[in-house]
Amino acid sequence: MTESTLAPITLPPYDWTTIAADLDREGWARLPRILHPVDCALIADLYDQQGPFRSHVHMARHGFGQGEYRYFAYPLPDPVQALRAALYGWLAPIANRWHERMDLTSRFPEDHAAFLGRCHAAGQRRPTPLLLQYGPNDYNCLHQDLYGEQVFPLQVAVLLSRPARDFTGGEFVLTEQRPRMQSRPIVVPLEQGDGVVFAVNQRPQRGTRGDYRVVMRHGVSKVHSGKRHTLGIIFHDAA
Repeated sequence: MTESTLAPITLPPYDWTTIAADLDREGWARLPRILHPVDCALIADLYDQQGPFRSHVHMARHGFGQGEYRYFAYPLPDPVQALRAALYGWLAPIANRWHERMDLTSRFPEDHAAFLGRCHAAGQRRPTPLLLQYGPNDYNCLHQDLYGEQVFPLQVAVLLSRPARDFTGGEFVLTEQRPRMQSRPIVVPLEQGDGVVFAVNQRPQRGTRGDYRVVMRHGVSKVHSGKRHTLGIIFHDAA
């Protein structure tokens, strides 16, 4: 299957007020059935093609874990581009509110193209959406996707494979580090086509003396069997 067979993608009618509340409370929120199973399979099938991608990374070579991923090249496949632009439009107001609460000066424009212009002016011109592939015993170490000075504080991962059918194990994991406290682990339950939006680096948390910053990281636990594909949508580009 080729990129040309991919159909246009539109977002389901999510309750973004609830999603924003979940993000404020937990630092993550589920986006159920953001992709249809057919679209999941078509996007996963792109992995073995060369044309859509700019680079291929084997995690073990860099100490990132085990498994591999490919960064898409510009122009992005239409469904990836559509998801990236549409999600940004809903998430930018949340990102701006987070930055205000964390006393960070940068604010984000309504339009994703305008934000990418800011990234490119700062020397961050390489696209960051990616496809990840895991096999048995593969995993992804806890990390943050920071690629330069310009950072959008939210990102999205979409599970393209079917848990318990295409693979076992391989849970999406978050950790939360609050000041002077031990890290809290979070396992996010996902089905095929579900997305999760989560904090890239820091998020605000309401405390008795106002807001403070919580540091978050994400990863994937060990895959026990089968093959697991994920679409990652990062909104800032890389230097």
